[in-house]
Amino acid sequence: MSLPEYATIKPGDKVAVAISYDGSAYHGWQSQLKPQVPTVQEGLERALSFVANAPIKVHCAGRTDSGVHASHQLVHFESPVARSEKAWVQGGNTQLPPGIAIHWAKPMAEDFHARFSATARRYRYIILNDTVRPALLNNGVTCESRPLDAELMHSEAQCLLGELDFSSFRAVACQSNTPMRNVHFIKVCRQQQLVIIDIQANAFLYHMVRNIAGALMDVGAGKYPPGWLQSILEARDRTLSSATASPKGLYLVDVEYPQRFNLPKVAVGPYFIPAD
Repeated sequence: MSLPEYATIKPGDKVAVAISYDGSAYHGWQSQLKPQVPTVQEGLERALSFVANAPIKVHCAGRTDSGVHASHQLVHFESPVARSEKAWVQGGNTQLPPGIAIHWAKPMAEDFHARFSATARRYRYIILNDTVRPALLNNGVTCESRPLDAELMHSEAQCLLGELDFSSFRAVACQSNTPMRNVHFIKVCRQQQLVIIDIQANAFLYHMVRNIAGALMDVGAGKYPPGWLQSILEARDRTLSSATASPKGLYLVDVEYPQRFNLPKVAVGPYFIPAD
């Protein structure tokens, strides 16, 4: 078997990097003003700056909140030095804490931007539907003791498809100029004790997925009747909906870009559930 070839990235080249992380130890993606508050961005920039022996600033596809995970997050930066793809991956991983990993690095066209070039983001919300809290993956799933009807949750969720006003699922602190978002698909399925909410949209509002997950769990548990989710959506009033679900079960699992950027294909995670 031949060894993989690694391109050399030149000074000034734009570089895309795929990473995964366990968000439970971090106060979200974005660097904070307080240096004692750990963030994913801060940890990644420190590791890449060590490899470059120069400061590096990264830009991400989606700024995940405190406690939220990613099995596939895309970032980009401009390389100040010549390094191989292998150096960015293996060198970066030696400097990262166990909860963050770099999977690949790739030189990109000058017009690529991890956030603004993305056409869709995909999240999965993982619910352990059991009366006993998990000993394993305690910070990787949301535990829900009420029996959930996953088929009903899937059926009710279809009212969220298309370009709609998601004010009822938008956090008060959301700074977006518009509540309009285009949901491409939303699927709910059961894998034994796990109930999985799989949703893709062009972009998401602050806490939007967790607010949808909270409402779907209430519907699946029989707290509200069929048709309630539709009425909440149409009301455009966050105060009428369910509580925000825990960040523990939320994963950024994929980011889509135009085909011309030729980014590597990934198996949709997280790794402990079926890819699709």
